[in-house]
Amino acid sequence: MTNGLQLNRTENSTPVEKSSISKKIIYSFLQRGTKFLPFADAASVNLPLSRLLRLSLFQVSVGMALALLIGTLNRVMIVELHVPASWVSVMVAMPIVVAPFRAIIGFSSDVHQSQLGWKRVPFIWRGTMVQFGGLAIMPFALLVLSGMGQASRAPEWVGHLGAGVAFLLVGAGLHTTQTAGLALATDLAPEESRPKVVGLMYVMLLIGMMLSALVFGMILKDFTPGRLIQVIQASALLTIVLNVIALWKQESRVKKPSYLKQKTETFKESWIRFCYGDQALRRLIAVGLGTIAFSMEDILLEPYGGEVLHLSVGATTALTATLALGGLVGFALASNILSKGFDPFKMASIGALFGIPAFLCVIISAPLESSLIFAFGIFSIGFGGGLFGHGTLTATMNLAPPGQSGLALGAWGAVQATAAGIAIAVSGIIRDVIDSIYQAPLGYNCVYALEIVMLFATIITMAPLVLKMPRAQSNNQIPKDLG
Repeated sequence: MTNGLQLNRTENSTPVEKSSISKKIIYSFLQRGTKFLPFADAASVNLPLSRLLRLSLFQVSVGMALALLIGTLNRVMIVELHVPASWVSVMVAMPIVVAPFRAIIGFSSDVHQSQLGWKRVPFIWRGTMVQFGGLAIMPFALLVLSGMGQASRAPEWVGHLGAGVAFLLVGAGLHTTQTAGLALATDLAPEESRPKVVGLMYVMLLIGMMLSALVFGMILKDFTPGRLIQVIQASALLTIVLNVIALWKQESRVKKPSYLKQKTETFKESWIRFCYGDQALRRLIAVGLGTIAFSMEDILLEPYGGEVLHLSVGATTALTATLALGGLVGFALASNILSKGFDPFKMASIGALFGIPAFLCVIISAPLESSLIFAFGIFSIGFGGGLFGHGTLTATMNLAPPGQSGLALGAWGAVQATAAGIAIAVSGIIRDVIDSIYQAPLGYNCVYALEIVMLFATIITMAPLVLKMPRAQSNNQIPKDLG
């Protein structure tokens, strides 16, 4: 009996011991394991990592739309549907019409007077619906562009007009969603971790682009217009699903929001308060030049791979994932270094410097007929762009005046998106004009060479900013004549 009781006690204590060991393992992972996850230290007590990652799903939907616009669709329209690159570049650049208004969108979400007590949610939801509407129109426009419209006696200009409207709506939706979503993330995060939170949001954007590009590439390996339409329709549905999950119970509702009583500034006054400071104009110019340098190749890389290196649709779509992977690695490395106090302007300059040999690799891949060098160059472009983007974004957040997170992110996004739109439109026109006179790949290489020149201009413009980064507090002191 005694031995039996001892045996039972031993057997009964085993699950407790196993449970204790499991708790220790879980506790150890929570304490140390997150150190190996990029931006995991952005989480806090009030904003745990699980909630933060769920909120970042809106960036995944934006990344999916970007992969579709600047990756899959531009190659398909240029190579398979034989749409002139100038037309495609103009369509992809349609969001430039909305981009300058990102600062206004951010300011409006800062002071929005919602009867439901929300500041950011209404803007994110409106952006989601506009983006969904653009993706819903796009398949019908592509039917006309692919030649199927001739059977229904639809004129060719209808396809171009429909595609332009669709691209414009998708761009307007993602700009609105992204600006208000990033502002909501900074509202929820403690002040000391806001730059890291925004950095995490952009890592999720790159992950969304990378995963979407891989999935699109696998589905479109055997390309047909019908399969392309199915991909677009699925993207529209996923946009709604991901953004609803991201928004669920994120922003608290208040009956009488305190911020309504604090609305004393107009947009003009807020903009002056944001822009005033040491070399503010130079900062914006540097962001614009660097963005142009890293964006002109966006709609040309996949057509370049298909037309010059003779890669398949699936293979060239995977290049978008390679570009996003490089950006992800760059963002992760920049986050680790910047968290130790490294100057963000120096980080941005290093990213611009790294992009120069990256574009040279893309140029020499054609005469060497090397898809490996081409892929390495694309990865390096993404890596340099990641360093540059995180550096300028961190500097923007550090220099943002108090209570203007939406305006600060909107201003940074407005300059970046406008510059990217101009770069995409100009690059397609340059490629078409030169290729109409000379044979490919001269038109492509001229664009890549111009990007190298723009990178040198970015480094020169940013040089005074690297010497000494101004403090954020300087933006709070505004002369009375400017107020």
